[in-house]
Amino acid sequence: MRGPRLEAALQGDLRRYLEEELDLAKRAVTKGVHKQATVLKHALRADVIAGGLGRRLARSWQQENYPKGNVSLNAASYVFSKAEKLVAAFEEGATIRASKTRFLAIPTPAAPKSGRKGVRLTPSNFPEDQFGPLRFVYVKGGTSLLVVDNQRERRGKRGGYALSRSKRALASGHGLLTVPMFFLVPQVRLRRRLNVQAVVTSVTAGLAREIDAAFQSQGPRRRRRR
Repeated sequence: MRGPRLEAALQGDLRRYLEEELDLAKRAVTKGVHKQATVLKHALRADVIAGGLGRRLARSWQQENYPKGNVSLNAASYVFSKAEKLVAAFEEGATIRASKTRFLAIPTPAAPKSGRKGVRLTPSNFPEDQFGPLRFVYVKGGTSLLVVDNQRERRGKRGGYALSRSKRALASGHGLLTVPMFFLVPQVRLRRRLNVQAVVTSVTAGLAREIDAAFQSQGPRRRRRR
């Protein structure tokens, strides 16, 4: 290959030839780096889905490419998560302990999906106007609870529970239930569910191959004639 390339350069404009070669290299590096970063982003999103952590956390993986709107031999891509601490917890495993209170409150399956004003449910924003006041139930040697009393089970597709408004039922307690709304635990252990480093290592191993493919896809080298 050295002979024909040198001959082509000597027969034409060497500076122009080198400029074209440099331009091809810049385009190949930029395309290869940015494309492989996209592969990495989608692989990390797939890892979150496979870990059973849902599409919302998966979409937290984002990508930024540099330089923007140009090509360079120093092209780079930054793949990152907007939920960095949460991803790290599920990558490494973590123990979460109550900090300012004695217990962590974990909603039960019977609890409403959100608190007042549609925010994430906690005991402080629990919609007591719909369910009544929370009551603490201590369980020695077990998991304590926050419960609501005087509940009727809703019928139909909506399901769930609601505070009874019947004076007769409230007076007799007939047909009414006490329903746990929160489990109270001193700490929880998040098991490892993500493989971020393994995904990164696997995908980035193909970077050189992707750059070479981008280089080859640009066709034969253009050589200048006399």
